[in-house]
Amino acid sequence: MDYQVKPVGKTCAATGEPLAPGERCHSVLIEEQGEVVRFDYSSEGWPGTPPEGFLAHWQTTIPEEEQSDQPQQLDGETLFEFFEQIIEDANPAQEKIKYVLALLLMQKKRLKLERSDVDGEQTFLRLSGSQGEGPFLIRDQQLSNDEIQQLQLELTATIYR
Repeated sequence: MDYQVKPVGKTCAATGEPLAPGERCHSVLIEEQGEVVRFDYSSEGWPGTPPEGFLAHWQTTIPEEEQSDQPQQLDGETLFEFFEQIIEDANPAQEKIKYVLALLLMQKKRLKLERSDVDGEQTFLRLSGSQGEGPFLIRDQQLSNDEIQQLQLELTATIYR
């Protein structure tokens, strides 16, 4: 017989208190009205023995909350709208974000690189939109992969506030 077991619960079945990440807990499977039900108990809420008629009992550790280092995926149109807003603002403090946005939009094929222009020691990307927008001149920021990833996280947080 195969059982569909739900992941560990968020609260203790006995006390109703939250189960803290890293805390040990007791998990019990019981059949109720033809369904397998999982109950999770904190150390304080554990009665000492599993209830009568239990199907399974084990101890586990409450997992840490997942935090992804990867930014949430942003759709091309939302990114492009934000890109257009930043272009209109022409705020020098947003040059790095503008550059990262341009890279993301090129990945999503919403912007395409027409050419690179060099002006003294500065390199500029000349970009056009896939629907005829532009041209856009974006200064190459020479960012590391870590800087780009951090800016992507900031960008996602800004857009999805």
